[in-house]
Amino acid sequence: MGNPVVWFEIYVGDMSRARTFYETVLGRRLEKLEDPSGQTEMWAFNMSQEPAPGASGALVKMQGMAPGGNSVLVYFSCTDVAVEAARVTGAGGKVEQPKMSIGPYGFIAICKDTEGNTFGLHSMA
Repeated sequence: MGNPVVWFEIYVGDMSRARTFYETVLGRRLEKLEDPSGQTEMWAFNMSQEPAPGASGALVKMQGMAPGGNSVLVYFSCTDVAVEAARVTGAGGKVEQPKMSIGPYGFIAICKDTEGNTFGLHSMA
């Protein structure tokens, strides 16, 4: 059985601001997804399954779906969460919980993006 998480969406109010934030913090480009209905604007995180499969997702701007205050926490994989967490404040976000050990499961940091969404960073180092 594969990874149970197959997709995630982070709702945003200002796509340009949110896209710049995540591209800056994670050091990767997002890819525009076309919506034939024209009801959403979506920018996806890397959808490659190499070197290891995992869940992908997108920033989404959609009428009726407000950012912030959500109860689902998405963790982004990093080589060392301290590196990405150090970029958060300069990109307009806030570090809620700096790098901390979770024992044999590695390290995490909890942050807020420019839209008020909480997200996590995870690494083994």
